[in-house]
Amino acid sequence: MTNYFSGKPRLSYRTKSVLAVILGLVLVFGMIVRDRNAEPLTQTGFALDTSVTVTLYDHQKQDILDHCFSMIRDYENEFSKTIEGSEVYKLNHRENGTGTFSISDDLADVLSEALHFSEISDGAYDVTIEPASTLWNFSGNPGKVPDKADIAAAAAKIDYRNLKLEGDQLTFLSPDTTIDLGSIAKGYIADRLKAYLESTGVRSAIINLGGNVLCVGENGRKPFVVGIQKPFADHSTVYATLNIDGQSVVSSGVYERHFVVDGVNYHHILDPKTGWPVENGLVQVTIVSDRSVDGDALSTTCFALGTEKGKALIESMDGVYGFFMDDQYQVTYTKGADALIKEIQEQEK
Repeated sequence: MTNYFSGKPRLSYRTKSVLAVILGLVLVFGMIVRDRNAEPLTQTGFALDTSVTVTLYDHQKQDILDHCFSMIRDYENEFSKTIEGSEVYKLNHRENGTGTFSISDDLADVLSEALHFSEISDGAYDVTIEPASTLWNFSGNPGKVPDKADIAAAAAKIDYRNLKLEGDQLTFLSPDTTIDLGSIAKGYIADRLKAYLESTGVRSAIINLGGNVLCVGENGRKPFVVGIQKPFADHSTVYATLNIDGQSVVSSGVYERHFVVDGVNYHHILDPKTGWPVENGLVQVTIVSDRSVDGDALSTTCFALGTEKGKALIESMDGVYGFFMDDQYQVTYTKGADALIKEIQEQEK
C-alpha cells in the first residue's frame, strides 16, 4: 500500500546523493491512566555517542533507572569500536590478523544478528563495514570527503563472509576484516533493557537510545504515540504519528549525521560495495518491529536495498512494517503498516 506526500527537501541534491541513517523520533508522552497524579520517572544521559532517555510510567524506583544506565555503559564498553579496551576494539586491533577468538555471550549474540542481516541482504548490510566507516567523519569536525583511493582500498576489505561464528568462537578469515556494530548495537541494547525492566515488574515505559525508540507495554490503557521526524526539520516536527503498543520504532535517514560539500549531501549510511554513501533517492526509512534489534538493522538494510527490494524484504517477515520516504517526500509503506498510523501531516508544497 502506498501513500504519497508532496514537497521538496531542504537540500539540493544535484547528484541525487540522498543518503541515509539515523532517525529523529519525537515521543508524545502522556500521563498514565492508572495513576493520573503520578509523574513519569525519567532519566537522560549521554552514551552510545548520543542522548539516551529511559522513562518509567508505572514505577517510581530510581534504582531501576540507575541500573538501566549501568547496563548501557557496560554494553558500550563491550561493543564500541572506538573505546580502547572494549571487546570489539581489541578484536579489530588483534595482533594476529587471522585466527579464532573466544568472545563474550553478548557479543556473540549481537554478531549473530548482524551476520544474519548481512546474509539475507546479500551484503547490502555488512557488519565488516569498519574500514570504510572509519574514514568518514560525521562528528567532531566534519566536512571533508575522504580520498577516493582510500575509499576504494577500504571497500576492498569489506566482506562479512570473512567472519565465521560458531557459538562463542569467532574466526577471522582475513587480516583486513574489522567490525562495526554501530548500525545494530543500540537495538540490541534496547531489547536487553526492556527484558530487564519487565523482569522488575515494569509494564509501561519508553526506552529512547538516540532515536531508537522501544516501548514497554502501553501508556495506561492506550498505545504510546510516537512521531516520525520530518527529514531536515526540527526534531519536534513530525510528518506522521503512530500508535505503538510494546513495539520498536527506528528510522535511518540522510538528515542527521551528514555534511554538505559542493552542494552534495554526504551521509553515514555507506554502500559496503563502494565505501561511499548510498545513492538511491531515499531520505528516510522507518521500521516498526517487536524487537528493536530487527528495527535497527533493517532500517539500515532497507535503506541500502532501496524501496522495492526493501519493501519486499519487510513483507516477507511477520510483525515487521516499513515506511520509505524518497527525496520528493513521497512515502511508500508496507502491507499492514497503515493500521499503525494515527495521523499524517500534509507536507508543505
